[in-house]
Amino acid sequence: MVQNAPPHPPLTEYYATETERRRFLNAVFDQTAVHYDAIDRLISLGYGPRYRQLALRRAGLAAGMRHLDVAVGTGAVARSAVSIVGERGKVLGLDPSIGMLRQTVGRLRLPVVRGLAERLPFATAAFDCLSMGYALRHVADLLVTFQELFRVLKPGGSLLILEFARPRTRSGYLLARLYLDRLVPSLSRLASGNAETRVLMRYCWDTVDTSVPAETIRAAIQAGGFVQVEHETFLGLLIEYRARKPGG
Repeated sequence: MVQNAPPHPPLTEYYATETERRRFLNAVFDQTAVHYDAIDRLISLGYGPRYRQLALRRAGLAAGMRHLDVAVGTGAVARSAVSIVGERGKVLGLDPSIGMLRQTVGRLRLPVVRGLAERLPFATAAFDCLSMGYALRHVADLLVTFQELFRVLKPGGSLLILEFARPRTRSGYLLARLYLDRLVPSLSRLASGNAETRVLMRYCWDTVDTSVPAETIRAAIQAGGFVQVEHETFLGLLIEYRARKPGG
């Protein structure tokens, strides 16, 4: 049985309570939103758009579908989804950060809603496919989140979670730490001129470093009601979870 739990232990360097955690996340994402796409290109070395496109197709997204991108950010995953569903489909974005939503609307003209993954403001069985890109580490409760994702997905619909994974080999861990904890925060600060980008990227690494194992995530997905749960790791650092809602 999976107990209700966050995706990592509390990071008291940044916050002491759940209220403070949510306030911290809203502030840091609001303040870095205008720089976020540049940070993404830096992290992904320019391969991000191609990878997201392939991942969405692996999850089953196709033309004409109704798709929800949870934690849409500046629209990186949603942009790829729009290109797949085409004119007959529809993509919506959800995010708790006003700053991020403004970037998405300004760049994609995408319908967006402010909200949390743990309390989705949508009707039951509203979407054919759901995605969440690199934000599962920021939810308050894994089981509640997957139960909500399950609720708004149509029977037979598919789920895609893109995340970072803590490398399991010592060499992989040291390399990832050097890149995400040392190099990227400093380069982000220099490139953007915004001190909060350094805070965001240091926090990003800390959440990766303390994240729960893939087996725990898979168990929470299954406990949420999903079937055909699988995961795939790329380069020892990126992890992709795919699952389906029964029926359809």
